[in-house]
Amino acid sequence: MKSLNWLAFALLFFISSYPTYSQPHGSYHAIYSGTPWFDDHGNIVSAHGGCIIKDNGRYYFFGEIHNDTTNAFSGFSCYSSTDLYNWKFENIALPVQDTGKLGANRVGERVKVMKCPATGKYVMYMHADNLAYKDQYIGYATAKTITGPYKFHGPLLFKGKPVKKWDIGAFQDSDSSGYILVHGGDIYKLSDNYTSIAKQVLKNMSPDSESPAMFKKGGIYYWLGSHRTSWERNDNFYYTATSLKGPWVAHGNFAPKGTLTWDSQTTYVFPVIGPKDTTFMFMGDRWSYPRQASAATYVWQPISISGESITISKYKTAWQINLPSRTKTAAPGQKFLPNTDKRISYFGNWQPSKDTTIRVKSSDTKNDSCSIKFSGTQIGLYCLAQPTGGYAQVKLRDSKGETILSCIIDTYCNYTAPMLKFMSPVLPKDTYTLTVYVMGEHGNWSDKRKSTYGSKGNFIAIDKIMVNEPSAQTHPKRHHKRTIRGI
Repeated sequence: MKSLNWLAFALLFFISSYPTYSQPHGSYHAIYSGTPWFDDHGNIVSAHGGCIIKDNGRYYFFGEIHNDTTNAFSGFSCYSSTDLYNWKFENIALPVQDTGKLGANRVGERVKVMKCPATGKYVMYMHADNLAYKDQYIGYATAKTITGPYKFHGPLLFKGKPVKKWDIGAFQDSDSSGYILVHGGDIYKLSDNYTSIAKQVLKNMSPDSESPAMFKKGGIYYWLGSHRTSWERNDNFYYTATSLKGPWVAHGNFAPKGTLTWDSQTTYVFPVIGPKDTTFMFMGDRWSYPRQASAATYVWQPISISGESITISKYKTAWQINLPSRTKTAAPGQKFLPNTDKRISYFGNWQPSKDTTIRVKSSDTKNDSCSIKFSGTQIGLYCLAQPTGGYAQVKLRDSKGETILSCIIDTYCNYTAPMLKFMSPVLPKDTYTLTVYVMGEHGNWSDKRKSTYGSKGNFIAIDKIMVNEPSAQTHPKRHHKRTIRGI
């Protein structure tokens, strides 16, 4: 592998030197959508626009590494897990290159990885571009081991020429054939070694779409995509067919209209193979430009399938995979405190809402804060997401006053709804203090068409706080029947 340039060195140094706290970081017991996730080092999981591949009994999560100042390529990350809840940082699978299409001040997005059955190699695909999004093509890299390092080879060629497209997806069929999906509804079949395109299977099926993803169940192919609204969320939609060549049938939205796909954009659909059935997990991103590294989060939800119909009709704030079915809706010791609870201290210009249907306390004044001290194992923060929502800094300190977890949350949404915005792992029992700081900032961006998106204010609105304060007598029962459930 070529020597890394100064930007890649800086990124490696940042990750290796990021504060790793002496106290154990605990573990998650569910998938929490819309919240920052913390890896085995206590750092925020940064793997957007990515995919999951299962290899030798372990899940590997690849995605875009981001920073908070630019959308320039910062490398593709690789994490691993045994349960899809807790993620171990493996490495930067593909770093910023010394020169070329994935060098400094370039764009690298929508990374997807498949294992080629013919060669046994792992092949990575991505959208490479310049910062103006006017030099796009589909690129590829290869590795002998799933975690890499991956070697970048340049463009994926079709008839000797690069495919000059941007948003991509990948799909591996039951006969081991590999396919690349492209915005606009194009599907390309890969060669046997997965390193070139053999033929184009479908063209221009959905001209105004992007962020394609696909899965197959019972002989039916399901193709998911979004409208083109940059990093703004919209109501995503789907098509079905019994052949990749079509005909493809449009079915409309797969989440309730107006939820903007539960405030996310399609990234991938991962089949979670269980002992009796396969659950297809929708993987979406909540982008948060410019603070993509700190505040962008993930929305992972189980898809309900009935024939040609797929739905995510209800949003699961948290849900469990292959865990006991005889469980409670709340963990032992879990309490929900309203924002008026006396244990919560407010500092600054916090005001109660005038809307009697949603009682929150809000502020848009920089450095205003609120804090709560509790003795327990876990804490969660619910805020009112809204069109005027801004950024907040969240810090969790232990009884010694040391910061053990820190992140930024984004409370912007194009509609108004209470949402979980922070959830700590389950930690060793201690006395902790959670503090929320108003940053006086909000996300805004524009696209190639110069359309402007994002928040119109800096408000942080506190809805409620969850604390888990189990007593010494609390001993949850263990069971062995396995299922998927929401909590």
